[in-house]
Amino acid sequence: MSKVLEGKVALVTGGSRGLGAATARRLAEDGAHVAISYHASAERADAVVELLRASGVRAAAFRADQGQPDDAATLIRDVVEEFGRLDILVNNAAITVMAPIDAPDTDAAELDRQHAVNYTGIVAGIREAIKHMGDGGRIINVGSGVATRVGSPGMTDYTATKAALAGYTRGAARDLGHRGITVNIVQAGLIDTEMNPADSEHAPMFAATTALGRYARPEEVAAGVAFLARPDSTYVTGTVLDVDGGYSA
Repeated sequence: MSKVLEGKVALVTGGSRGLGAATARRLAEDGAHVAISYHASAERADAVVELLRASGVRAAAFRADQGQPDDAATLIRDVVEEFGRLDILVNNAAITVMAPIDAPDTDAAELDRQHAVNYTGIVAGIREAIKHMGDGGRIINVGSGVATRVGSPGMTDYTATKAALAGYTRGAARDLGHRGITVNIVQAGLIDTEMNPADSEHAPMFAATTALGRYARPEEVAAGVAFLARPDSTYVTGTVLDVDGGYSA
């Protein structure tokens, strides 16, 4: 695989597992030095870092709470201090709170936390990142296909955070276009991870909502993120890239 990102520095939030870890590995394979953030498991983050270093690149893990805007901004500064620069920001960290809007036992604090992690913290990170990112940088947000097509009940508040992120992505692309910084969003569909395994009881029902009739491997979605980070995507900005197996078709 060609090292098209050699010399670049990338940060992948929530990079200790699932799609985040797969994205970090793909960017490292493409030659980028990679920082990841994690919230809970330092052991898992360290294991990912070792895999990244095996690709011959620099790598480091940073603990940060994406739901705290100050933490999100501090994370950016810590990465720049460690690596000397930041070229690619992948906002992957997110949480999901499932509850219909008429549920009598809805936890408002959980919904507020979801909004903070999925939207407010990302905005804070982007605002800090552009202070350090040179012209021609890449900002790639990881969204969800439910921002376009909800498909099932109980996802209203989660959907709202992802739809807001898609709107922010388009606006940021306009604001940063004069610097050649591209801002895009990858809207992922069903991904086979430990949080949503393809062999769960309800997986066949969910898989049937896609045109391909299956869950994605994390590496398949990571490939979409990697495309937007590459030098040959310089004229792609403000775009929603659906990597969802045809969920939105």
